[in-house]
Amino acid sequence: MKKVLWQIFALMLVTSMLITACGGAATEAPAPEMPAATEAPMATEAPAMPEALPQGQELTDAFAGMYSGTVVTMAGPFTDADAVKFDDSVKAFEAATGIDIQYEGSKEFEASITIRLDGGDAPDIVDFPQPGLLATAVKKGQAIDLSTVISPDWLNENYSQAWLEMGTMEGPNGPITAGIWARANGKSLVFFPKAEFDAAGYTVPQTWDELMALTEQIASDGDTPWCIGIESGAATGWAMTDWIEDVMLRTTTLENYDKWVAGELPFNSPEVKNALSYVTAIWFNDSYVYGGRASIPTTFFGDAPTPMFDAPPKCWLHRQGNFITSFFPEGKVAAVDYDFFYLPPIDPQYGKPVLGAGDIYAMFNDRPEVRAVIQYFSTGDSVKGWIEAGGAISPHNDSSLDWYQDPVTRGVAEIILNATSFRFDASDLMPGAVGAGTFWKYMTDYVSGSIDEDTALQQIDASWPK
Repeated sequence: MKKVLWQIFALMLVTSMLITACGGAATEAPAPEMPAATEAPMATEAPAMPEALPQGQELTDAFAGMYSGTVVTMAGPFTDADAVKFDDSVKAFEAATGIDIQYEGSKEFEASITIRLDGGDAPDIVDFPQPGLLATAVKKGQAIDLSTVISPDWLNENYSQAWLEMGTMEGPNGPITAGIWARANGKSLVFFPKAEFDAAGYTVPQTWDELMALTEQIASDGDTPWCIGIESGAATGWAMTDWIEDVMLRTTTLENYDKWVAGELPFNSPEVKNALSYVTAIWFNDSYVYGGRASIPTTFFGDAPTPMFDAPPKCWLHRQGNFITSFFPEGKVAAVDYDFFYLPPIDPQYGKPVLGAGDIYAMFNDRPEVRAVIQYFSTGDSVKGWIEAGGAISPHNDSSLDWYQDPVTRGVAEIILNATSFRFDASDLMPGAVGAGTFWKYMTDYVSGSIDEDTALQQIDASWPK
């Protein structure tokens, strides 16, 4: 009931603002659903300012129209269709509060934002697709500690501990809450051709041993189990790093994973070598990979799953993030032509980890309206419209699985929300010279057979910035 009253209150504010601005000729915009205030006004009373919402007082004030006419600037990587979806997802909030959120997207975001931050020209809020870039800004003291902006109680309620840990970064005077997570995507997925899979009598594996048994069964049936390709132009090799990262999360501690990311656990360590052995047990068996090991470095990653849709399938299993469905042949339908399962755990003591990525929003200018917007972004409602339009997954606990319109994104959202741990893609967190350089290069060279494992790992270690 409190939520209903709050929505009525917000809607009346919207209507009032629109009539005032447009002489009564405007069309009403729906107010976004907001978490209930601690105490709503009586239904018979005239709408009054509700007590502070759990995110912070500024968000309450924003819905009371106190910041109407203000502008909050944002910068990030969203362009083209993603930029449109972002703009659409915040329209209801803008209408309800009168705050204009101006998002400037750039395909050269990583380079341009560093120049802006270092030059004292920071946007109010920045959307970082790579937390490593934010960590650099935090070390310089450029980002605002969000624990002073958003209620810590609310953050603990609405995010899992894994998300909170990944948003905590080291500043000049110690760790701060550097950002809040707005969108997520999962990479720990294995896709398969559903109809053929079911007809063959195969079952979804729940453990790594069962995954390997399924792999062997498909091979014994005369087919090729895995579709694998890592060619990606100048970024060739990134798809292999994802495999290694996924296995690292299943075979060692989160502490070791984080040390690896920070350069404190060498690539030539027993932990990394152990993870690599699980990967190569599949990749280097020509009976398991379509085209054999030699085809992996030259097969474009987006084309790799295509043979899965041949009749009959030329390969049956493809490990990749949820984004890969955009590379599937046109007209293929989730839960009909294909399905997926969670990449199974290896060692039960490490639970059910998920490797993924996402967008973390950080605040660089401290004004009340900026506080209100970043507080709003800490709620699932801030991404609801994007979820319903397709292309977003929420890391917020107050989001609903009912918002997802297709079974793939709903399934991935459920996996992420139920994960015992979540870690960001390690290569995206490492220094660029390693994570987007030598890690890709020397793993590709290793797969192609031009160097051996020890040489590859030693070369990566030697490239780490001193």
